[in-house]
Amino acid sequence: MTDRHFDELATRFAEKIYGGAKGAIRLAVLQADLKEALPERPLRVLDIGAGLGHMSLWLAQRGHTVTLAEPAAPMLDGARQRFAEAGVEATFIQAPWQELLGQFNQPFDLVLCHAVLEWLAEPHAILPVLHQLTAPGGWLSLAFYNKDALIYRNLLKGHFRKLRKAQFAGEKQSLTPQRPLDPRELAAQLAEHWTVESQSGVRVFHDYMPSAFQAKAELADLLAMELEHRRHPTFAGLGRYLHWICRPL
Repeated sequence: MTDRHFDELATRFAEKIYGGAKGAIRLAVLQADLKEALPERPLRVLDIGAGLGHMSLWLAQRGHTVTLAEPAAPMLDGARQRFAEAGVEATFIQAPWQELLGQFNQPFDLVLCHAVLEWLAEPHAILPVLHQLTAPGGWLSLAFYNKDALIYRNLLKGHFRKLRKAQFAGEKQSLTPQRPLDPRELAAQLAEHWTVESQSGVRVFHDYMPSAFQAKAELADLLAMELEHRRHPTFAGLGRYLHWICRPL
């Protein structure tokens, strides 16, 4: 297994993820968490696997200095276009995470790593790099595809044979992440160098709703309920993605 990039799937990725409620909920939860965690001063931000730049643009528009690192050229081109249309400046680097160390004079106040780990052949290998790229006293915003949620969804569908075979990887042309993360394993891997200060679930109920109910629900109501329940002690762990804000030890 190798790291998965999105050269040929950029347009489909954008349409599927950010063209509807799923993308809107994801952005709403990530932004709400960061608003709570970050100080009211400009920060130096590095967005690893920045994709089309949705989160980076939001941060740049709030006065932060943003660097986007993305290995897939079509995705980075889309981010450049998004920033240009908004009239906002940023630094764009086409590079995988393995090539980032040594490119910067100093670490960053905030490092974003959203929906990256689940596409890596060895997700744990990026963790020391994230630590080196984050300044002492800084923040790591880590969002990842939740294995627990995938198991629960398959249980609800009765896909017991699939679960017994632990068949979690998506097909080659699928947008299903190839390696969902077990949150307990990830927490143990982070513990040596990080403190997890906050944990939220992203889409804690939306993806379990029958499609007919999804179609009838107003987006404003979905967003409000997802934000209200993102840290519920029972529901948060069912989020399709989990968002952890970490501080370096």
